Amino acid sequence: MIVILLGVLFAALTLSTFSAGSAHADEVGTEYEFALSGNVRFNGDPLEGVLITAQGGGYDAEVETDAEGKWKIGVPEKDTYEVTLDEDTLPEGVVVEDGANVFQAEFDLIDSVSVNFFLGEGTRETTSFFNQFLDRLVNGVNFGLLLALAAIGVSLIFGTTGLSNFAHAELITFGALMTLVFSGFGLPVWLAILIAVVLSGALGYTLDAALWKPLRRKGVAVIPLMIVSIGLSLALRYVYQFFFGGSTSQLPGTGQADLKFGPISISPIDIGSMLISIIVLLAVAYFLLRTRIGKATRAVSDNPSLASASGIDVDNVIRIVWVVGAALAGLSGVLWAYFRPGVSWDMGFQMLLLVFAAVTLGGLGTAFGALVGSLIVGIFVEVSTLWIPSDMKFAGALVVLILVLLFRPQGILGRKERIG
Repeated sequence: MIVILLGVLFAALTLSTFSAGSAHADEVGTEYEFALSGNVRFNGDPLEGVLITAQGGGYDAEVETDAEGKWKIGVPEKDTYEVTLDEDTLPEGVVVEDGANVFQAEFDLIDSVSVNFFLGEGTRETTSFFNQFLDRLVNGVNFGLLLALAAIGVSLIFGTTGLSNFAHAELITFGALMTLVFSGFGLPVWLAILIAVVLSGALGYTLDAALWKPLRRKGVAVIPLMIVSIGLSLALRYVYQFFFGGSTSQLPGTGQADLKFGPISISPIDIGSMLISIIVLLAVAYFLLRTRIGKATRAVSDNPSLASASGIDVDNVIRIVWVVGAALAGLSGVLWAYFRPGVSWDMGFQMLLLVFAAVTLGGLGTAFGALVGSLIVGIFVEVSTLWIPSDMKFAGALVVLILVLLFRPQGILGRKERIG
């Protein structure tokens, strides 16, 4: 566990370095989940300092374009907005045709709408399919890695207890909320993340000691335990809503400019997220393969009765699994809050189905199977937006899950079991 915490601390320091910069001056409304964005160009050249106004649904905001001619306005809800370019802020000699400075932007199934003002003749910029594919692929790997952090926790808990823990979604949310709280106290974001991960592990310890261990000792069957986890999930979710409200808040450092690596656009926050995920996943692999507790965990997962007969303290192993699984879920929630972006009371529930899909796809009860399944789900979810609407990408991941299970019911790394 010391290795895991050191890995989180090291990578979080990296994330802190990336997050030191302030949010863009060309963005407003970063606390909202939905956004309007675009470019202003004249004959292909970006125009800086042009005023853009968005009005609609009782909301009014304005922003100036940056040096690259880009602008972005966050909006509180999906509605129809009138986007206006202020002609008085255009450089001398640049004019707009009558009515061409006003656009009606309407949200449909998507969370963001682009409104571009291309003035003069200019040239049309297009991105090849291959370049789009590479960009989505990198985003998919990033998403798959943070998904793996949560999925491994679910898989370890299932492997040692047989419980499909639906309340794992709220452990994910808890990590993001605690980071929001402690960063709001003025602490550096890396320290807030570290505190949130530790508190998430403490929450896992508390839940097992106060709820799951007493139920196990009473011999409660797996199905009733699963129903209890559903009830716990609902209770925690609405406790979060009661204390934090229903709005979406942003963690420090959100909204930084993307860095360009050829056709790939990736933000410093995403780079930090991937580094954190890789370091922690390597630490978890070392924990399971090389440490005494890790080997005991694998033994309990394979055969709890035989492990107990061999002198392994099964209850202690399960307690450690709950702590590790909850800590990983909390860290996943922090990275998910940066990826979405935003922290909300039900954010963990939004990715719960994908977590279970990754665990089932990789093989129930296998930590490394959860990693493989998460990467497949994450990559497919992001790459699939090249062909299907972005709001349907999560459904596509479930189609892949069904197809794989039709041909390999035990999952990719799962083992066949004889029944009867």
